[in-house]
Amino acid sequence: MSEPALPYRLIATDLDGTLLRDDHTVSERTRAALAAATAAGAAHIVVTGRTVPVARRILDDLDYRGLAVCAQGAQVYHAGEHRLLTSVTLDRQLGALALEKIESEVGPVFLAVARDGLDGKVLFGPGYRVHPAERAARSLDDRADLWSAPVSKLYIQHARLGDDELAEAARVAAGGLVGVTLAGAGLVELLPLGLTKATGLSLAARRLGMTAADTIAFGDMPNDIAMLQWAAHGVAMAGAHPALKAVADEITASNGEDGIALVLERLLSPGP
Repeated sequence: MSEPALPYRLIATDLDGTLLRDDHTVSERTRAALAAATAAGAAHIVVTGRTVPVARRILDDLDYRGLAVCAQGAQVYHAGEHRLLTSVTLDRQLGALALEKIESEVGPVFLAVARDGLDGKVLFGPGYRVHPAERAARSLDDRADLWSAPVSKLYIQHARLGDDELAEAARVAAGGLVGVTLAGAGLVELLPLGLTKATGLSLAARRLGMTAADTIAFGDMPNDIAMLQWAAHGVAMAGAHPALKAVADEITASNGEDGIALVLERLLSPGP
């Protein structure tokens, strides 16, 4: 087989704010660019903060059949086979201790947890504002019930602090116990320590016989920083968080303006 025209063998894309437009669809131009890239020999991997049960609906709608890295790197999922290949859970005692330390600094937080597994639900406590993506989320009145089964990650919100302020306060208070990332508006997340999208992507890439040197990655939020730094070439969307733009090798157009397609088309049709 001839060498692919694309200089990267692996294309890693975040979902929300990156591959998906704001109406949660993928444009025909972006679909065509990804199809051309895969025809040229590259593989496409979705890398999302969404857990598998939440991501699965989107992936099925897109007729996506490859590997997907979900839950900020905690889960590697085979979309075509609807099979969870790997899963890392948050130690619940560490999670509870981290929350205690965070609340001792900033006061009460609103809390939700993502349960582990193919059918894991998102459970949220009083006051938590449910993200539109979490359509199947279920409320619980007793915080203790949130810990009754293995969890992938925690979500925290605050009545007064903004997302960046809350994420930084959580890192200062509990960064030695859990990972802290900002995945979107109202989505400050607590993860197993050391877990990032890069760790999950590296596992998925290894299954395909690829490495960071083969990879171009696209993202828009601070939870994509490790992934863009891991990849040989990191691309931030025009609407990306400033922290991600600061580490990106390139900034493309927005998710609503075919930012991924613009980069892939250029790479597939290099100038003289």
